[in-house]
Amino acid sequence: MGLLSLGTPLDWKDAKKYSRHVRVNGIQQFLNIWKKCKTTERNGLLWGDEIEYIIVEFDKENDKVRLAVCAAKVLDKLQEDENKYLDSKLQGKEIFPPKSLWRPEFGNFMVEGTPGEPYGSNFKDLTTVESNMKFRRAETTSLLKPNQFIFSISTFPLMGKGDWLTPHFPADGKYFQSLFLPDQVINPHPRFRTLAANIRERRGSKVEINMPIFHDVNTPTPFIDPSIPWDRDLFPGDSEAKNGAAKPDHIYMDAMGFGMGCCCLQVTFQASDLNEARRLYDQLAPITAITMALSASTSVLRGYLADTDCRWNIISSSVDDRTPEERGLKPLSGDFKRIMKSRYGTIDSYLGSNDGFFREEFNDIDLVYDEESYKTLKDSGVDELLAKHISHLFIRDPLVIYEELLDLDNEQSSDHFENIQSTNWQNVRFKPPPPNSDIGWRVEFRPIEIQLTDFENAAFSVFIVLLTRAILSYDLDFYLPISKMDVNMERAHDRDAVLNQKFFFRKNVFPRKSALPTPLQSQYNSPKISSNSCLDQELKVDTSPPSGSLSPRHIYEDNDLPKPLLFSPNYPEFNLPQVEYESVLIEEMTINEIMNGQVSSGGFPGLLPIIRTYLDSSNIDIVTMCKLNKYLELIKLRSTGDLKTNARYFRDFVMNHPDYKNDSVVSEKIVFDLLSKCSELTDSNTPPS
Repeated sequence: MGLLSLGTPLDWKDAKKYSRHVRVNGIQQFLNIWKKCKTTERNGLLWGDEIEYIIVEFDKENDKVRLAVCAAKVLDKLQEDENKYLDSKLQGKEIFPPKSLWRPEFGNFMVEGTPGEPYGSNFKDLTTVESNMKFRRAETTSLLKPNQFIFSISTFPLMGKGDWLTPHFPADGKYFQSLFLPDQVINPHPRFRTLAANIRERRGSKVEINMPIFHDVNTPTPFIDPSIPWDRDLFPGDSEAKNGAAKPDHIYMDAMGFGMGCCCLQVTFQASDLNEARRLYDQLAPITAITMALSASTSVLRGYLADTDCRWNIISSSVDDRTPEERGLKPLSGDFKRIMKSRYGTIDSYLGSNDGFFREEFNDIDLVYDEESYKTLKDSGVDELLAKHISHLFIRDPLVIYEELLDLDNEQSSDHFENIQSTNWQNVRFKPPPPNSDIGWRVEFRPIEIQLTDFENAAFSVFIVLLTRAILSYDLDFYLPISKMDVNMERAHDRDAVLNQKFFFRKNVFPRKSALPTPLQSQYNSPKISSNSCLDQELKVDTSPPSGSLSPRHIYEDNDLPKPLLFSPNYPEFNLPQVEYESVLIEEMTINEIMNGQVSSGGFPGLLPIIRTYLDSSNIDIVTMCKLNKYLELIKLRSTGDLKTNARYFRDFVMNHPDYKNDSVVSEKIVFDLLSKCSELTDSNTPPS
């Protein structure tokens, strides 16, 4: 999670004195990277996933399950192989790298695992993802007690209510100052507790997290949470709940741990160059709400059924350090600006690329940015869109500053840049290369809810990888106005949004005729577009299909994922002609229509048919193809409702439990039975149904 440096973190009173120092040097660090790497090109796709897990402890004698505060000790053992590998490299010895890498997460009940090395550009690499995920789970399980279990679930259903933690600690710590969570649930790394305290200090109050309660037939109206200790008075913030922070008909939470204690699946791609990274960043952003609804897994919060299915807004509220002035609750004064979103939110602008698809009206919300940072970037030759993106991130204060790391060599370090970059948690993240490394420009896809089984997590990872290849190979255009993307992200939270909600999406994702896949033409009504495909003319690529199959706009060998056409990065000017757009490009579609197509109306062909066409056109052996199709079939079944989301499975289990009283309350016994069943599904690698 973010930048993990060693040192003495400053509390907010001292840290805020160095805010400008970090900004100024952070911009210089970015510029040094940009100047060195802006024209760097790499041919191979490298990518990886990140999975966050929680550790629980079953008490079968008492039918209870509790969150286990033990992750730091487990992590020390998990990192032994990596440490041995790094030591051997320093000594010049050649040994195999570890199969997995492990990092701390915010909660001392969480660990984060990634593959030991990035996956490459071979189709067969996609078939090893699930086995690596299984290895990670088994590796961790081997270090746990017999009654402990590692779950990939989005949040512990009882967190903050009842007998939910082992060992038990009272909620009276100085960092959270929470009514529900003790500080002992925070990972002992000094970054995390300082982050929690400084968010609260900068904000001027505890964070306010209110998620709507699910109103069942016996749920009181209005619902006033009886589990809130309304009259507790240990800290100044204890009165906030009764003074309005806890809203009627909502589940109230008051600490960063409720949000950053959630788990997710993230996928990061290395692009071939800067331009491709910008392109993927833009084209993946409109997909985020769709994948979040498909992967919804967060329907039980603090012992209650929520009327939402996703975690995103919980985390957004949990790290919202905006002052009352920045939130619009008080008149602006001093250096404060009105900031519309939390640090954890959707992107506020596209980066643009020279593919000719971006238009200024897609960036249709007001963008607040740091003027000093913007001027420095522009004066140094950074183009308008990238300069505004970076300077928009720099409206935020650095929250964790280490006393020993104030003065750094900006040619050798990017710590000041990453200090701010890594605490802007957006639905997609644009990641510059680390200084003096062989790592390229990357894009991180962040909205996917964690899934119960390795099969599901592998399916979502593979789906996103294949979608990026189809985007680049078929020249796809998913641009939506940012405001429409924001609406989609809110709609994705709705209960059963995957079945009942509609999302803004493009009718025509093939604006260039030369990129339209032949097998899809019969079911797709393409608008009038320009026939001038400068890409084909410039690169002299034969896009005609070979006999019997479609050849997308790429060249491939053996089992390599097809290599997309590369655009030459020309910044700051985008010199390709704009495609012609019809007047109506966007309509509201169901997830089923977006994923599987509007077959009956001959409209949008669907993301899954596009990906299948891409696979059919590629040189893949039949065994690999069958494995990939299994993953795509899971995504299809989710989109049609034939396979439940994890959120719906949890909700149905609770509502059908004999102890449930139709009052939205999820008891300790219900959670014990729920997670007992979930452990069986996880062990058998069987998706909930």
